[in-house]
Amino acid sequence: MIKTVNLNKIFRTDEVETLALNEVNFSVKKGEFVAVMGPSGCGKSTLLNIIGMLDNPTSGQYLFDGQEVGNLTENKRTDIRKGNIGFVFQSFNLVDELNVHENVELPLVYMRIKAKERKEMVNAVLERMKISHRRNHYPQQLSGGQQQRVAIARAVVANPKLILADEPTGNLDSKNGLEVMNLLTDLNREGATIVMVTHSMHDSEFAHRVVNLFDGKILTENMKREMEVVL
Repeated sequence: MIKTVNLNKIFRTDEVETLALNEVNFSVKKGEFVAVMGPSGCGKSTLLNIIGMLDNPTSGQYLFDGQEVGNLTENKRTDIRKGNIGFVFQSFNLVDELNVHENVELPLVYMRIKAKERKEMVNAVLERMKISHRRNHYPQQLSGGQQQRVAIARAVVANPKLILADEPTGNLDSKNGLEVMNLLTDLNREGATIVMVTHSMHDSEFAHRVVNLFDGKILTENMKREMEVVL
């Protein structure tokens, strides 16, 4: 599903040039759960942003489902991203002015799905995430664990091919963090492909494979568990 070839990303200012990714060759199979680890500043979030088509590489190739997308315009990246990629962030990134239902519905609005179908899709995913009883509440009325459930619901409401999670348990206590990791594992068992950036060795144990980055390069890859075949 994902393949990068000699991927480089350079950030430039008037005085400084920073090589964030250095000849990265990285691939993820459909249905795989991959954790990306490494110290702060090693390029983890930069790689996730390129995989999520939020940014383009400076050079090299990025293929998504066999299509070269590394040099597309922002509008074309946005068109491909819709419905194909769901994002889960450490800071939840919920809209304070919208209630739970409206936050989860937002990507469906951008996809121009009809109101009746949107309602059915949102209701179904809120039930699945066991947060439907909070559908009319606003983010500030929810606990951190509940907010992350809403964020995951928003990420998966359109049944995307790929879920990208950036430190999904970073703002949670251990109990809520474990619940979030179990949710992601369940989604993976149901067929979702997941790439997760994490500092947590505990969270990395949920992945099939761990990729370690350092100074923008992949140093090691370790298998953690076998992929399950989804029928």
